Amino acid sequence: MEQRKHVRRAWPVLTGLVILLTACGHSSSATLPSTGAPPSSTTSPTQSAVPPQSPVPAESNPPGDIPDNTVYVSYAAKAGGLALKVPEGWARRTTSSSVTFSSQLNSISVAWASASSAPTVSSARSVDVPALQKSELAFALQSIKPVTLPGGAAVLITFQENSKPNSVTGKQYRLVVLRYEFFKNGTEGVLTLSSPVGADNVDPWRIVSESFRWV
Repeated sequence: MEQRKHVRRAWPVLTGLVILLTACGHSSSATLPSTGAPPSSTTSPTQSAVPPQSPVPAESNPPGDIPDNTVYVSYAAKAGGLALKVPEGWARRTTSSSVTFSSQLNSISVAWASASSAPTVSSARSVDVPALQKSELAFALQSIKPVTLPGGAAVLITFQENSKPNSVTGKQYRLVVLRYEFFKNGTEGVLTLSSPVGADNVDPWRIVSESFRWV
């Protein structure tokens, strides 16, 4: 079984990086759901796995459709050597190894880390999926496949998870997550797109994923 030999680092999981804007437009009402384990993710001895949960029912008419008239602006993460387009006006949260944009129940996150080899379907299945199972609420794998985008070859992991409970109401949503894993010159970049199950964000996610570039 093939496994990538990543540089071992104590990477924090991208859980609750930013405050999400709820469907009714109020800020600071809940934390964003986890956007997936970052590159080279490992579970440290002091970091326990998330508690087991059952998948919450998907909403019949979930909030989160990104409007057709959304304007996209370019953003460069110089520390990671990558760039992409994101919807104008979304909230942004930056760390030393990631940046996350959010609006309502939607989020776009990019993270980067040193890696010794490019991800493959096999390494995604043997390394990344077990890490995601530990870090994501009610994780359910849907598919793993190679894809080719303008920014290069990538491995796409598609899965569902529960959002974190709303800090006021405790409500959770069922989310679908697209995790693209890229590689160039010893750096792995992970682009993660998350939205409620049933939200019609095919075109926005295509715009964002096809805008990913190494710079």
